[in-house]
Amino acid sequence: MIHRRHFSIAAGAAAIGGFQMARAQSETPIVLGQSAPFSGPAAQLGIQFYQGAKLYLDQYNAQPGHRDVEIRFLDDGYEPERSVANTQKLIGDDAFALFGYIGTPTSLAALPHAVKDKVPFIAPFTGAMALREPFNRNVFHLRASYNDETALIVKQLTHLGLKKIAVFYQNDAYGKAGLDGVTLALAQQNLKPTALATVERNSVNVSAAVKTITAARPDAVVQVSAYNSCAAFIREARKAGFGGSFYNVSFVGTQALSDELGKEGAGVMVTQVVPSPYSPANAITREFSDAARKSGGATKPNFSSMEGYLAAKVLTEGLRRAPGKVTRDGLIQGLESIDRQQFGGFEVSFSPKNHVASKFVELSMITGDGRIRT
Repeated sequence: MIHRRHFSIAAGAAAIGGFQMARAQSETPIVLGQSAPFSGPAAQLGIQFYQGAKLYLDQYNAQPGHRDVEIRFLDDGYEPERSVANTQKLIGDDAFALFGYIGTPTSLAALPHAVKDKVPFIAPFTGAMALREPFNRNVFHLRASYNDETALIVKQLTHLGLKKIAVFYQNDAYGKAGLDGVTLALAQQNLKPTALATVERNSVNVSAAVKTITAARPDAVVQVSAYNSCAAFIREARKAGFGGSFYNVSFVGTQALSDELGKEGAGVMVTQVVPSPYSPANAITREFSDAARKSGGATKPNFSSMEGYLAAKVLTEGLRRAPGKVTRDGLIQGLESIDRQQFGGFEVSFSPKNHVASKFVELSMITGDGRIRT
């Protein structure tokens, strides 16, 4: 795993040096612009997604017959204002498309600029409905929505007879999106959240939230925040005597959460929106694992890097299908032509009226030895 400090230095060097060039070709590379956290409490999400995407693009660029595809990444620290500044710089520097933005508040802040300049906005690492509705022709989502994820969580809990469900959520657009999903799923069963409590973005000050939620004695807590704050909440809640279960949506970053909690992660549940990177039963997992192995350990298989790998794979398929000379509009047409296509067992479907590739969601559990079971 790349150390955050080392990755931040590399990111800074890339920003100073401009677009990263893997190798010279007769045609200039297609440049994807990515604003994501490469420092701060959410850094591992940006690092892991980027690593997975670069792993696939390194393979793609090694093949002849097409223009190379490169990623220019800029660090936003998971802060909307920095995401806007990065987006304006990337668009100003003629990035062909924006790709792999991490998080709801940062993606929402960037979206108006992408729409205004008609720049494709591909595979943001968020399931918020606000990025999906209303429909935007230049926005494409790889992952299922937070509504899909929270519906599965509520279904699982109520199936087990657990109806006292609290929500711990980040006090921003991401947390609100997850809360809305939980509330909607509960309402369909004539239920309401037992207790609500928030944490500020990029903060681990969870003491007040723990007091509020544990006082309500819920059966389970659905968490909609980043891995640092979720880990802090789990630790403090357990110290306070809470014996219920914890459920997280995929944005938490399963590997990052597991690393934060260590043995304390045993039994924590996380929804996933891409196939398990640990199950050799999936063809995409075998392909991904083989590529990671050949990279010499530069990329560690986990759900976030798997999502980056798949996102890059789908994007290049859109480029392959683009009619004539590659243009932004051609990329959009190419992606829209992908209909029920299997990417190693992960089905992707787009159309001119549907830019959400998948509704795939499954549950996983962190074990005491740091493994992830699905």
